[in-house]
Amino acid sequence: MEAILYRDVTKKFNTASEYSVDHVNASIKEGEFITILGSSGCGKTTLLKMTNRLYEPTEGKIILFGEDISTVDPIVVRRRMGYVIQQVGLFPHMTIEDNIAAIPKLLKWDREKIYDRVTELLKLIDLDPGEYRKRFPAQLSGGQQQRVGLARALVTDPKIMLMDEPFGAIDAITRLNLQNELKKLHQGMKKTFLLVTHDINEAFKLGDRVMIMNEGKLLQFDEPGKIVRDPANDFVDTLIRSARDQEEFWEAVKG
Repeated sequence: MEAILYRDVTKKFNTASEYSVDHVNASIKEGEFITILGSSGCGKTTLLKMTNRLYEPTEGKIILFGEDISTVDPIVVRRRMGYVIQQVGLFPHMTIEDNIAAIPKLLKWDREKIYDRVTELLKLIDLDPGEYRKRFPAQLSGGQQQRVGLARALVTDPKIMLMDEPFGAIDAITRLNLQNELKKLHQGMKKTFLLVTHDINEAFKLGDRVMIMNEGKLLQFDEPGKIVRDPANDFVDTLIRSARDQEEFWEAVKG
């Protein structure tokens, strides 16, 4: 089943002369892990923010599970999705438990249900509930905070998870570990993940398929192996070559 359908989706901000997102068409199946790759300003974050109606398209439609999201209250659309950003955004004055429970409390879940869900999610992200439930964000490492941000996004069991450079501010070793954990987590769920990144290695490692964007246009959308074997144009080819040059550098250093 199609989870997300982008139909000629376009975004031009009022003061801009160029499109931020330029007539994007794409179909994403339920359960896929999609990475959106491109440099700063290519439109990838704008596309993500239109998906949960933080931004409205200038033209075109976004269809989620057969429903045009422009016909649905934006708050309802956002509550159907998880959203994780680079600046984790945990409330510093609230415990880890209260951070994860913020939305369920707004939705008036009963206390026992909230307690059980927080316990379940802390176990899922490999943080011992007894040890971490009552801690505050400042008492956690950056990687642990990012995991709590992921748990908070998962708390209402959304079908779609949107992630905008979630590991961008984390050191290389922790980032690698979190990538592995996220990939494993996705494989155990029937959820659709969209992750924005400017890191080609991250995009190709995590994505079942990769959307490559530049100057607002979707240049290629395919499985990593197919993109490597058959780049759609010179820009994609240059991107692949840059990754290979990095590999050659490390091989040369090692040798």
